[in-house]
Amino acid sequence: MAISPLYAVRETGQNLWRNILLTTATIITIGVSLLMFGSFRLFNDAVDNATERWEGGIEFVIWMNPEASVEQDAAIQEALNSSPQIRDHTYVDQLETFEEFKELFADTPEMIEVVTPEAMPPSYRVVPLDPGADVVEELANQFRGRPGVKEVVSANETIRSIQDLADRAGIFLFAGSFVLLAAATLLILTNIVSAIRNRGREIEIMKVVGATNWFIRIPFMLEGLAQAMIGAALSWGGLYAFDRFVLSEFSQPDGLELLAGFRVSDEQFLTTTIWLLGIAIVVSVIGSLVAVTRYLDA
Repeated sequence: MAISPLYAVRETGQNLWRNILLTTATIITIGVSLLMFGSFRLFNDAVDNATERWEGGIEFVIWMNPEASVEQDAAIQEALNSSPQIRDHTYVDQLETFEEFKELFADTPEMIEVVTPEAMPPSYRVVPLDPGADVVEELANQFRGRPGVKEVVSANETIRSIQDLADRAGIFLFAGSFVLLAAATLLILTNIVSAIRNRGREIEIMKVVGATNWFIRIPFMLEGLAQAMIGAALSWGGLYAFDRFVLSEFSQPDGLELLAGFRVSDEQFLTTTIWLLGIAIVVSVIGSLVAVTRYLDA
């Protein structure tokens, strides 16, 4: 027996309305759990973007003035090369800095349009032999105030605290989203089982007249899918607000220099929303398939 799309949509809508309170609870649970998981991903992406310059043991960055003279630049290089406390350093010229700037602010083209490579400050990224906070700060102070130096930014305990906070927040958000997703799966299962039992006599009649198991199952499975899709849509809205009003505030011009770049790209945001859609589909399939299989096999 073939099933028409109109019949499937009508039956799905009726099932959702009959259990409106349970349906609402299921949608909210799915939305909150997906929002927590999405926030976990975006937060970690933002931390990775903000701390990218500190990878590989880099403990402080010497920002040079864009108009620094060759002699001033050479003096800084000489000081870095001759210091026994410095293991390594990397020079990042204006063009490379501009490319990094474009990556960090790819979703804000108006900022890129008003900046040129010549306005970008070159920098030295320094890896000391001893990463201890006191040693790093003492080394950084040796370069502060020198001719041609615009600013010296050290990672020390601040950046490490940010990374540690990201790890702990990530564990909390991931664990919370996992628990809520499990609860959402059970709510979908309960909702569909309730709908099936309420229509038990009708389903028996359908079987008698030749309706196949899949003819009966599809509207109920679409019910679970609809709940998951609405929950995913709600989570997307919350995720946009989280990105727009929380993450982006960290990288404002008057914010900490250490947090420059604490934002997510459009590609990272899109990838996260795709993940949420996939998880929503998996949750709906598991909950609805278990429910209809259990009833029809009874």
